[in-house]
Amino acid sequence: MQTEGRHVVVVGAGPGGLASAMLLRAAGARVTVVERSDRVGGRTASFTQDGFTFDYGPTFYLYPQVLREIFAACGRSLDAEVDLRRLDPMYRLQFDDGNTFDATPDIERLTAEAARISPADAPNVRRYLTENTAKFDAFRPILQRPFLGMRDLVRMDMMRALPLFRPWLTVDQDLKRWFRHPDLRLAFSFQSKYLGMSPFKCPSLFTIVAHVEYGFGVYHPIGGCNAIPRAMARVLDDMGVDIRLNEGAERIEFEGRRAKAVRTAHGTIEADAVVVNGDFASTIRKLIPDRLRRRWTDSRIDAKKYSCSTFMLYLGIEGVLKDLSHHTIYLSKDYLENIREIDAGLAPKEPTFYVQNAGVTDPTLAPEGHSTLYVLVPTGNLSGEEDWETLAPLYREKILDRLSRLSGHDIRPRIRTERMLTPADWEAQMGIFRGATFNLAHNLGQMLHRRPRNRFEDVDGVYLTGGGTHPGSGLPTIFESARIASKLAARDIGLDWPDGFIPDLDVREAAE
Repeated sequence: MQTEGRHVVVVGAGPGGLASAMLLRAAGARVTVVERSDRVGGRTASFTQDGFTFDYGPTFYLYPQVLREIFAACGRSLDAEVDLRRLDPMYRLQFDDGNTFDATPDIERLTAEAARISPADAPNVRRYLTENTAKFDAFRPILQRPFLGMRDLVRMDMMRALPLFRPWLTVDQDLKRWFRHPDLRLAFSFQSKYLGMSPFKCPSLFTIVAHVEYGFGVYHPIGGCNAIPRAMARVLDDMGVDIRLNEGAERIEFEGRRAKAVRTAHGTIEADAVVVNGDFASTIRKLIPDRLRRRWTDSRIDAKKYSCSTFMLYLGIEGVLKDLSHHTIYLSKDYLENIREIDAGLAPKEPTFYVQNAGVTDPTLAPEGHSTLYVLVPTGNLSGEEDWETLAPLYREKILDRLSRLSGHDIRPRIRTERMLTPADWEAQMGIFRGATFNLAHNLGQMLHRRPRNRFEDVDGVYLTGGGTHPGSGLPTIFESARIASKLAARDIGLDWPDGFIPDLDVREAAE
């Protein structure tokens, strides 16, 4: 097959789209990236206001090995392009009952932290981490390959890993095997919030998320997490990839069921393959007519379960709060009630929330003598019909009250600039369906082959990357989705994906 001049159009310059563009260009394709925004990053974009710089979404980075391999496949070094600082402690948990927990990758110190909360549970910390190391090792190859149909569920790697999965348990139920004290279970399960889910509903597979933190570290990129997509864009520019900002895709054009071009406001871009990196529920219905979609029709997309949303405060303050950790999670007294309110689409009355105080690590984000506070409050998505226009200013006051009380600092007089985002804003301003900031929920009915597939099953020539496809949300898994989608697209259009090219994925057609 002639491959010279094979052209791939990537829709969306989020992390998954940029990674796909890097890999497909390295495999020999000509690549064009179209992005509706004026900046790269998608939900990992940043903004600057009055001299303060804030990440919109992710504020830390886990498991950099995947992205290191993607950079290496392009002849570049991630660590040369991005200054990644490993944090220790990784974060502080502050419980409403007064307990604190400094999460550290040092097992001896971690065990001592657990012993301060529950001496009886502390000896199980090492055993818990050992078991989850084995669990992660078993599931890593599964999360690195496509799930194209039912038969992928019965392949040997899946059969070997299934006993470790315990699909009949939730994360919290699985942790009861190790920790009786509820604060310790929360310490090792709140990470399900990274997926926009509750530890009381999230499948037990995702106990491995905490292991990823402890086994591989929590990193802060100097300049904020948007330093990562900015570095990827620099590499793409050097590789000759055309990144078109302020040029969003309006639709994909088809011949029958095969994608042939992408239409933007500036014209039509012919394509041998199209990689879509966007909020799945809102982007696919815009790009692909409902009549062409058999499995993922508008009505079926509407019927799916979606993650929670978030209420956000971005605060530029005078001074640096040196006694406040880089990352702090304040856990509400009745965490279970908190979850119930979120599941009902509501704003919790006594919310759990997260604060990033990056100034203790990174002075580049604020003017001299100032710092940034990033405050994230998990809330229900827009399915609950909360009136955010009325609620937002009242909720701001509630959160500032709690932040001031729990941090020991009166925050209000120190605020020099501010921005607020509600679930309604995530939908209206960022195009996120129902404001569900973590995309489709990660329940058993929406994982693996039941999630939108990396080779989109409803049409030909379209490939998916991002949190709405397999393997799921979170930057490391989004980069895995890019590797899977890129390999599938490269194979389908006849590009050379050399042996050992990162990753050498098995994309056999048996499951189709």
